[in-house]
Amino acid sequence: MIAHHVRNEDHSAAEAMPAITMTAEDHARLSTLAHAAADRMPEAASALDDELDRAVILAPGRTPESIVRMGSEVEFRDDVSGKTQVLTLVYPEDADIAKGRISVLTPVGTALIGLRAGASITWRTRGGALRRLTVIQVREGVA
Repeated sequence: MIAHHVRNEDHSAAEAMPAITMTAEDHARLSTLAHAAADRMPEAASALDDELDRAVILAPGRTPESIVRMGSEVEFRDDVSGKTQVLTLVYPEDADIAKGRISVLTPVGTALIGLRAGASITWRTRGGALRRLTVIQVREGVA
């Protein structure tokens, strides 16, 4: 099963989902991506669509600070292991894990989109394990 974010009704230990914010441009492009991926990656597309549904969308031209958006370089911590990672969030065609470029259609990519520095989220891996991560720092990247 492809990962999805844990909702309170799915798991009693899950916390409320953190607020997420997106630019109008990211929201529009990600909506198109989720729709296009629905046939070949239905669960990943559904997880992304769920995130899009709960996002606060900024007015065109407004750029959020310290919020994970497409092209952002994100430093985050696995709250169980304490391990930190730095990844750049990209569209599937630009993904290259060897270069630290992760697709927004991966479980961790979908978990990260729209989070602020300091926010935490619980999500489920493709293998079914629950994970929790905390965003440490967001740096503006190349979209």
